[in-house]
Amino acid sequence: MERTDRIYIAGHNGMVGSALVRNLTANGFTNLVYSPFPPYDLTNQKIVGDFFENEKPDYVFLAAAKVGGIMSNSTYRAQFLFENLMIQNNIIHQSYLHGVKKLLFLGSSCIYPGNCPQPIKEEYLLTGELEYTNEPYAIAKIAGIKMCESYNIQYGTNFISVMPANLYGPNDNYNLETSHVLPALIRKMHLGKCLENNNWESLRKDLKRYPIEGVDDTSSESKILDKLTKYGIQISQDTSRLIPHTSHPVSITLWGTGSPFREFMYVDDLADACVFLMQEVDFKDLISDGVAAINTHINIGTGQDLTITELADLIKNIIGFKGQLKWDNSKPDGTYRKLLDVSKLNRLGWEKKISLEEGLKMIYLTHIAKH
Repeated sequence: MERTDRIYIAGHNGMVGSALVRNLTANGFTNLVYSPFPPYDLTNQKIVGDFFENEKPDYVFLAAAKVGGIMSNSTYRAQFLFENLMIQNNIIHQSYLHGVKKLLFLGSSCIYPGNCPQPIKEEYLLTGELEYTNEPYAIAKIAGIKMCESYNIQYGTNFISVMPANLYGPNDNYNLETSHVLPALIRKMHLGKCLENNNWESLRKDLKRYPIEGVDDTSSESKILDKLTKYGIQISQDTSRLIPHTSHPVSITLWGTGSPFREFMYVDDLADACVFLMQEVDFKDLISDGVAAINTHINIGTGQDLTITELADLIKNIIGFKGQLKWDNSKPDGTYRKLLDVSKLNRLGWEKKISLEEGLKMIYLTHIAKH
């Protein structure tokens, strides 16, 4: 990519898209193209076609997607399948029609079978059953990978796909109804700390920024406490006898057993890897003579994981929450483990830079605690 090439970041307002914008801007790329939503509904074929006709991007980062945690994946299965298929179909096809030089499609590690050997190599794709809780999202992302591969084979395009580990960072989703595990843990423990310190000013600031089912900073204390209790954040005593300006014992109940392993990557590291691959790696570099052009996608991760219990304890210590963590094992755990094998990425010349503890401290201090 040249510094003046037109670069379209689909999903630029999201966590991944905004990280790509930060990285590209910092590296002197000055001709970035966006499709704000609304008015650009990326599930609409005509709107996307008109956008490409008018903007004529040279390079495309396809980071737009409908995303969410276990709860939202289970509740909105049809929407996750339909919207993600439509978004990626429209953008990939229009990139072909309008002669885009290169496209990078962002998938998800949930594309791999639920009981995959660990660490997960790219070649394990489609070798077993998917985890049911996020099956629609995974199917859509697999379709995106195969669409890129198929367009490369049939039309000679230069479309590559990457599969990130679980991500966190600026512009993450802290909505307790739809968030992934890491931002949910951060927010729950921040709210728990506010309660145990009787810090209603900070608690109301949080609810002003992220209301919970209509409960915000203007709601009564009783309504706030009831809503927090629904999401497992509870003062461990009769709330009718609260004494102002004193600390209170607080417990937080979390979904599942805490035993599954997860790998987490700071989103700015992902953006750096994506920009590196866009500049340095083409589709032809991912295949060799006599080898079928399958499973050419690239895992992007840290190569390290930890249990959800270990993650919760780490976040608890960083935030300074002193209450009790409980586990509701009637709730689903999801896939037991999905550690990505990142040897292909490392061979191509990129490795992660930000440790999990460092990243969590940055997020809490700059995006949660200061507000």
